[in-house]
Order: sequence, then C-alpha cells, then structure tokens
Amino acid sequence: MKSLKAAVVVAGSVALVGAAAPAFASTAHDLPPMSLNGGLASIAEHPPTVQDLMPLQHQSDALDTENKDSVLSTVKDATTTLNKPGLLGGLPLS
Repeated sequence: MKSLKAAVVVAGSVALVGAAAPAFASTAHDLPPMSLNGGLASIAEHPPTVQDLMPLQHQSDALDTENKDSVLSTVKDATTTLNKPGLLGGLPLS
C-alpha cells in the first residue's frame, strides 16, 4: 500500500508541475526553413560569410605528442609505463 501512495504522490506532483508551467509558442519566423525553396530563399537573403564557412582558424594542439599537457602525450606516457616489463599486478616477476 505504501508503494501505491508513493506512486500517487509522484503522479500528482508531476501533474501539478505540468499544470503550473507556462506554455510557450514559437512564431513562424523563429523556425528554420523546412523546404528547399525556403532554404534557398534564406541563403539568398543572408549569404554566408567567410567566417561562416571557415569557423576554425586555429589548429588544436590536443593531439601533439611534443606538448606535455596534451591528451595524446598523457596516453603515450601511460602506455609506456604499463608496457615496462618486470611487474605483474604490482608484484615483481622474479
């Protein structure tokens, strides 16, 4: 019986929140064009600029192995450490 009461309380609170939340309607000009003609008209009105076509002007250094702060350098150091012979589960093999 307690689980049934808990389910009723949860359902009631969800219904209360749903009824109290305001509804928002979007206008037609906020929506993107959904047809080929609408897309072409949108591009004709606002042609793309060079910044739109090439947003990344800087190459990332995240995969640089020479940079000690890069992710790939950290992975390389970890695999080098793990591949060193001599330990099995933290214990020496000899």
